[in-house]
Amino acid sequence: MDRRLIRRTLFVAGIILITVCIGTIGFSLIEGWGLFDAFYMTLTTITTVGYQEVRPLSRSGRVFNSFVIFFGVSAMFFAVGAMTQTIIELEFPDRYGRRKRNRMISQLQDHFVVCGFGRVGRNASYELQRANAPFLVIDRSEARVARASEARMLAIVADATNDDDLRKAGVLRARGLIAALPSDAENLFIILSAKTLNSNLVVVTRVSEEQNEEKLRRAGADTVFAPYTMAGRRLAESLLKPHVVEFLEFSMSVVGPKIMMEQVRIGPGTQSSPRTLGELLSSSSVNVIVLALRRSDGRMIFNPPADSPIMAGDFLIVLGDKSSLNKLERGLSDH
Repeated sequence: MDRRLIRRTLFVAGIILITVCIGTIGFSLIEGWGLFDAFYMTLTTITTVGYQEVRPLSRSGRVFNSFVIFFGVSAMFFAVGAMTQTIIELEFPDRYGRRKRNRMISQLQDHFVVCGFGRVGRNASYELQRANAPFLVIDRSEARVARASEARMLAIVADATNDDDLRKAGVLRARGLIAALPSDAENLFIILSAKTLNSNLVVVTRVSEEQNEEKLRRAGADTVFAPYTMAGRRLAESLLKPHVVEFLEFSMSVVGPKIMMEQVRIGPGTQSSPRTLGELLSSSSVNVIVLALRRSDGRMIFNPPADSPIMAGDFLIVLGDKSSLNKLERGLSDH
């Protein structure tokens, strides 16, 4: 908030200074006045104090003064309003901060809702932030919400197990939801509530106890992760198959500033002009590696051959630099 006050103060001071300089130079050139008289005339005009003219104005001077009155007084009113707003925001930060957050939440569309800002939810949020994806964090802890806000994330204090709070989070307009609370029972309740409110919502969650995984899937979770099981498996694989683990780490993260793995959807235009994977890549002129082809029915084809037919609704799992991936995605969206 202090930085905002400094920026606004400098902006307002700049507007006033420019207005005064233009008025001073204008009166000096048009009327032939000295700089002090020209400055004093400009100052009394834009502050609307009501003093009489320093000297009688010529016709040209009155025309110029009309513009000074219009723009100068407008600039002064704007300056007073901006400073007043800043002072009020400093005095009542919670009220204005809440209003700004509510306005930003109401504008969210096709976003993701992260329920819980613990270790799992926090890392998921950082990944969404890195991908520049629109998302909202909700947590019952004010300290965790404050931590998310400090990381420049949109976050609110709310109970994800409450239907009204889910509606406030825009779950009806959301594309996906991450249930990352530490309790399997709470995550189960969130999934049931979210799926009831928005049946098209893609829901992913974590599970602490393996025996609860099937329950979460039956409740509507599209993907269930068992972090402890996955961590134990990764530890063992790091000993048994270290190079495989190294490749997986390579493919699942941004390598340097450019290389990354991405999924690219085949657009509906391919129905009218079907083509093979090789034809698509040659026409797109992109330097990517196609690791897998996921059919619209869920079948996964690893290392697909060049003569594999592609159809609308399929996904390509590709590895390449960011510019090539963006070019491929734009090309497929045009078809």
